[in-house]
Order: sequence, then C-alpha cells, then structure tokens
Amino acid sequence: MRLTVRARLTAVYGGLFVSAGLVLLGAIYVLVGRDNAPGKVGSTTFQPPATETPEPGQGRVHYEEVLEGTRADTLHTLLTQGAIALLVVSAATIALGWLIAGRMLQPVHRITDTARRIAESPLADRGLPERIALDGPNDELKQLADTFDLMLARLDQSFDGQRRFIANASHELRTPLTLNRTLLEVALEPENTSPEVRQLGTTLLAINDRHGRLIDGLLLLARSEREVTERSYVDLADIVDHVAVSDTVKVSDTVKLSDTVADTVKVVAEAEEAAVLGDPVLLERLVQNLVENGVRHNVPADGWVRVTTCTRPDGWVELQVSNSGPVVPRYEVAGLFEPFRRYHRERLAAPGAGLGLSIVQAVVGAHQGRLHADARDEGGLTVTVLLPRAP
Repeated sequence: MRLTVRARLTAVYGGLFVSAGLVLLGAIYVLVGRDNAPGKVGSTTFQPPATETPEPGQGRVHYEEVLEGTRADTLHTLLTQGAIALLVVSAATIALGWLIAGRMLQPVHRITDTARRIAESPLADRGLPERIALDGPNDELKQLADTFDLMLARLDQSFDGQRRFIANASHELRTPLTLNRTLLEVALEPENTSPEVRQLGTTLLAINDRHGRLIDGLLLLARSEREVTERSYVDLADIVDHVAVSDTVKVSDTVKLSDTVADTVKVVAEAEEAAVLGDPVLLERLVQNLVENGVRHNVPADGWVRVTTCTRPDGWVELQVSNSGPVVPRYEVAGLFEPFRRYHRERLAAPGAGLGLSIVQAVVGAHQGRLHADARDEGGLTVTVLLPRAP
C-alpha cells in the first residue's frame, strides 16, 4: 500500500533526525574512546598517586587495568544510555513530525475536499458557486487555492453565459416563427386556394410547429439547468393523476400514438403519497415527458405504460415509469438522455424535439435528485427518479 504524503513527510523528518542522532552518538563514542586511551585522563598522562607504594613493576599495570575497565564501562554506559535517549527522543520527534505534517497539509485537504464536493454535486455541470477562499500567508498553497478559485469563477461564468445564450436565442427565434405561422394561416384562409398551395402551406405549418416545440424545449432545458431556489410543497401523486387523466393520457384507457406507431397504448397510474419540495411546473413537465416518452416509443399492439410513486423508508421519494417497447441495448440507455439523441430514429423523421429525456435529467439535477434508467429484457425502459422527501 502506498503511503500518504503525510506519512512520507513524517518518515523523512524521523529518518533525518534518527540519522543525525546516530551520527552524533557515533562521533561522541569515537571522541570519548580516543580521549580515554590507556594512560590518559583527558589529555594528561596518568601517574599513580604518590601516596601509594606499589611493588616494583606492578603499580602502573594495576592502574592501567583499572583505567581500562573504567573506560569500557563508560563507553558501554554511553552507548546504552545514549541509544535509549535517542530512541525516546526519536519517537517524540516522529510524533511531533506527524502533527506538523498534518498541520502543513491542512490547506491541501481543504482544496481536495472542495474539489470533491464540486465534482460530486449534481449541479456541477450547471454552476460552480462554491469557492475555497483559503486564508493565511501568501505562500505557495494559498496561490494554488486562489488559482483554483479563479478557474472555478471562469467556468461558472462560461456555464452561465451558455445558458443565457440559449435562452436569449430561443426568445429571439420565437418572433419570426410566430410571424411565419400567421402568414401561412392567412395564405391558407381563402377557399379558392389551390390544393398544391394548401398542401405546401400545411407542410410548412407542421415544420413551423416542430421548430416551435424545439424552441420551447430549449427554453425549458435552460430553465431546468438552474438550481431551484424557490420551492413549494408538491405531491407527485397529484401530478401523476393530473397527467394520467389529461387529454393525452388517460388511466385504464387508450392513447393514440404518434404517426410512427399507429396503435394505442394503455397507461396505468398507481400513485401513492410522495411529497417533495420543488418547482411544480418543472416537476409536472418531468412526469409528462416520461409518460409521453413511454407512449411515443412503444409497440404497435398491446402497449402499456405504468407510472408509480411512493415514499421510501430511506428518505427518498420514488417516481418510476416503465413501458413496453422495442428492445434497447443497455449500453445505449445512457445516450438517450443526451439532447437530440434518439435510438434508431432519424432526427427529422422522428416526432418531438429530442429534448424530452434531457429535460427530465436537468429537472432531476435541479432538485438534487437521482436518475436511473434500465432497459427491460422484454423491451422498453424502466426510468426511476429519486427526489428528497419533503420534511
């Protein structure tokens, strides 16, 4: 297992201190051993005390033996006591080095924690409002944190500018589309209009309506990608019942599919209480897009869409929409939530603007929820949305 930076810094501190201590202990040992050579005490030649009258030839030998023993005991005591002292001081130094390394690395941990929170936030691709704002001296770590904050500010400005551009461009395109529709309707109003002109006008009106739906989808997508700041109490069960009994979808009844599938689909809702805090308009569009997607991409005969809501014990509210339909490979499911992405359908020939599931994903992210989609083995999809339960 690779050591952390803190452990490696502590190992470096401790290793340097122990090495220096061993060198110092060895130098003292050499110096003491040299100065206490036989016949010397410090740098003075040893002579037996004058008061003693040793036997001829034995006095000097006796004192040299005593001095040699004292020297050996001194060196042994120096080594043992010095080693113990070095061990104790080294342990204290390593512990102090661990604390100092942790203190020095606190700014790095703060930068890492901030980056992790931003990366794991469901709104990371919509805005980056959080900053590190590191205090302290203007050292290398503070310069790193300030540079990271500057990068986040630039990215946040870029995301916000992109959203404003989409919203402004969509608003600007509404006017010419409305004008075109009015002119086409005026041109088709006279009864003596030729069949060719009427057919052309009808086709142009259909294209104009398609572009209008695309612009509406882009506007809603731009709005959905912003965090919901004003939240209201919303029961998803009421929204499901409202969508299910609307003009386009009826519970236990049949729904006419688009021109690509000339048959009917049964939509069944099993809605239990599921209270959340959010934007009612966006949440209604979320449910409506999921149901319409299940109805539109279905099978020609005996098709069905099932919508359920419930409150889970873990504090999440669950909305699940399942539908029959063509078999979708599991590796294609994630791509279905990208804008203008359809599975095995031409962009111009397919109904809708191709933004339905992208809007669903954006609305879920704006409400700090979770989204999971899985392909059914029998065909079709199962889309599960989890939103925080209202307190």
